Amino acid sequence: MATKRDQRERAAAGEGLGVTAAALDAFAEASRALAEGPALHEALDRLVGVAARATGADVAVARVLDPADDALKARAVWAHSAAVAAELEGSRLPAAELPREEAVDVQALPRAVRRAAERAGAGAVLQVPILLDDRPLASLELLRSRGRFSPEERVFARLVAYQIGLAVRAFGTAARGANGAPADGVLEIAGEALAAGLDEVRTADQVTRLAVDATGATAALLWRVEHDAPPELLSTVGVAEADAGVDAARAAAERALAERQPIVVEADVEGLPAGAAVSAGLVLGEPPLGSLQLLFPPGQDPSEAELGKLATFAVRAAHALRASAQAHAVAGELERTRALLTVVGQAIAQLSLAHTVETAAERVAELLGVERLAVYLKEEGRLVVATEQGLAGPHLRVAETLLGLALGPLRGRGIVVVEDAGSDPRLLEAEDAVAEAGIEAAIALPLVVHDQAIGLLAVYPPRRRTPTPNESAFLSALAIQLAVAVQNAQLHERATELGAGLERALASERHKARQLNALYEISRSFAQTLSLEKTLQAVVRTAVELLEVDAAVIRMPDERREQLVLRAAHVAEPRLEAPVRAILSRSQPFAKLLGRRLFRMGKPLWVDAALARKLGSSYELLVPFLERGSTAAVVPVATPGEVVATLMLLSLDPARPLTEETVEAAIAVARQAALAIDNARLYQQQKDFADTMQRSLLPRSAPELDGLELGAVYESSARVDVGGDVYDYLRLDDARLAVVLGDVTGHGIEATADMAMAKFVFRSLAREHPDPGDFLASANDVVVGEIASGKFITMLYVTVDAVRGEVACACAGHPPPRIVDPDGRVRELAVSGLALGIEPGQAYEAVREPLPPGASAVLFTDGVVEARHGRELYGLRRLDAVLERGARLGAEELALAVLSDCRSFAGGELTDDCAVVVIRRLPGA
Repeated sequence: MATKRDQRERAAAGEGLGVTAAALDAFAEASRALAEGPALHEALDRLVGVAARATGADVAVARVLDPADDALKARAVWAHSAAVAAELEGSRLPAAELPREEAVDVQALPRAVRRAAERAGAGAVLQVPILLDDRPLASLELLRSRGRFSPEERVFARLVAYQIGLAVRAFGTAARGANGAPADGVLEIAGEALAAGLDEVRTADQVTRLAVDATGATAALLWRVEHDAPPELLSTVGVAEADAGVDAARAAAERALAERQPIVVEADVEGLPAGAAVSAGLVLGEPPLGSLQLLFPPGQDPSEAELGKLATFAVRAAHALRASAQAHAVAGELERTRALLTVVGQAIAQLSLAHTVETAAERVAELLGVERLAVYLKEEGRLVVATEQGLAGPHLRVAETLLGLALGPLRGRGIVVVEDAGSDPRLLEAEDAVAEAGIEAAIALPLVVHDQAIGLLAVYPPRRRTPTPNESAFLSALAIQLAVAVQNAQLHERATELGAGLERALASERHKARQLNALYEISRSFAQTLSLEKTLQAVVRTAVELLEVDAAVIRMPDERREQLVLRAAHVAEPRLEAPVRAILSRSQPFAKLLGRRLFRMGKPLWVDAALARKLGSSYELLVPFLERGSTAAVVPVATPGEVVATLMLLSLDPARPLTEETVEAAIAVARQAALAIDNARLYQQQKDFADTMQRSLLPRSAPELDGLELGAVYESSARVDVGGDVYDYLRLDDARLAVVLGDVTGHGIEATADMAMAKFVFRSLAREHPDPGDFLASANDVVVGEIASGKFITMLYVTVDAVRGEVACACAGHPPPRIVDPDGRVRELAVSGLALGIEPGQAYEAVREPLPPGASAVLFTDGVVEARHGRELYGLRRLDAVLERGARLGAEELALAVLSDCRSFAGGELTDDCAVVVIRRLPGA
């Protein structure tokens, strides 16, 4: 049926495969399909299904030779697509086109198979021919869309193909021999199928059944021998193991085994099936694994030729039985390996000491079939029970003795086996503990890591139950892995405990650090902004983030100190901000504030529903929330002299109420906030005074001239000191407009005096010296004599003639003005000169430029271009961009646009005074 090349390829491919549980299961299913199929078509249907599932094929086809037209007809089809299955069912392949060897190249396959592959959309095809005496008998075709079939899949396809051949011969109608035996080749087919079989459960029964079916024998007995023991009956067909003649039949089997060759003897033995007169004893393997005994009716004993075929079958049967034993051993080894991996995997996944030892104990009990065992671990030099099953009494003393044996004279063996604990002299010192604990035998292995014993694995089986070599190997491997897993779990638990302690310490440090950061944030906010509003906002934001509350609110007395009014609020959840602000925005009468004595003592005021009702309108909306479990408290924000504000904290979630610790932290925040708020109040008062002083020196109104539009904006810096920016307008006698813009060095009272002097100089000299150059020269002579040493004034003097459409300008150390044309083009008036007050006798040159209708002249102080965002300056490029965009704006609008963009760039606050003056010639002028 199979060529020698088939056999060589099968052996070569199988060498590297090994026996896997999946292969065993798949082939067992294939064997079961053959054994249980009541008819050929049913057996073939099940076999192609097994082949398709095991190899991942999309289509599997079994073809059987139809002698009528010498073609192989598709007798069984398995496919994902019903349409493909229907199309292939009954299709034919000429026998002459069947390859004589396994084929995977699509182009080398017969046309019928190529067409089937095209219809199924298959990119990979495997065809296994089934030959009998080098003639086509059947074939197995596998098709799939993904990659080529692997060597393992090809081996399995051949195994199923042999089963298909066996099914064809078993269910076929071929002529039988004279004694009822099948024609030549059936035993070879059966032998090939058996040699490939790996069903560890049914192999023995399959051997006897196939032998009877293939030879026409009346009965069959399969004997197994081990060493010098008498043959053991493994399987029978046609004979019951309890039949009286079985023992007598053993003699014929023993004779065949003794002579190591097939023996045919008269076997009319009482107790065996009637008519079983001839016994053919076959030796299974060399050295003999056993004997297959076939019983034939009188006159139908096998011929020499048939004995030769039976001998070949016996060789194959021996291979199958050895493979069955090996598969059983490998399956057991696989199960033990799985158990070991389970223990290791669980230990890695859980890193739990209790879980690790319990998992190990469960797996050992399951695989060894024992009920009593324990794992012991060392603590402070003594063993303690980590886990136990089925034990009672002082078994710990027995374990200590076993550990001493394992670490003493038996250290090199790695395992201690005690077959009879009651009589073993090695356990004499623990004799009473052995008896009391009911221990009959023991298998013990020390748990050792880095040559240090950390525990013991002990199994207590029934008396004289010794471990097999496989069990010993499994327990040794498990002890090694369990020791490492236990140590890792112990280290992990210690690390977890230390980590928890460290985390608690770090949490405390983090809390303190957060408090310090909160206090720093409040101080930094005040230092950076010098703004009362921003300081208040920083306080409430910091309180919410630090204390993890839902909302924080600051109320301060109004100017008359009659009401506490909302000044700042922060809500943790943005979606709740609007409703929470609505609840807390109402004012509270300052005189009726409850707890003022507590406030003076620096203590908090806890607000419950009853107190909220007494506090009145400012808190009454909180009552429903407080009744449902929300909590609120108010802490004073007070200096030694007065309560400057109140800070209220609100937690809406009943599961996260305010605590004493939270409120104590809030008091610490309030102490720091009090100083910042008080300073911010003082600063705001001083700044308001400074701004009032400075603005008093600026023009109250601009003159009105036909054809011209004037706009000016001024904003002082965030600093308290009075700045030195000054600008003024004057209508000259010839109807021209004179504009001066200057910047005095320094701040404070001196700068204010210098600003007043600059304004006086402009007002007194502009009409006498209307020309820009002449004006600055005269002004410089006055300033040199009046200004303090080291001080100076930068100044622009500009005249605008609306009738002629001309602007004239002279500069004394000030940034040159910009001309903005109606089309958005921005150009600079190129003027320069020494600042006023440095050297007497200076000359200044005036520059004249046309000012077309719709164009604007823009004057500005250096506070505009020198505004900063970090280290980056606002600069002329950004200024020109704003002027270009606002070319068609009115004078006031353009000045406001410049200041707004500059302030936005600087982050909302200016560090220097900024003044912008715009003179625009109206479009119709």
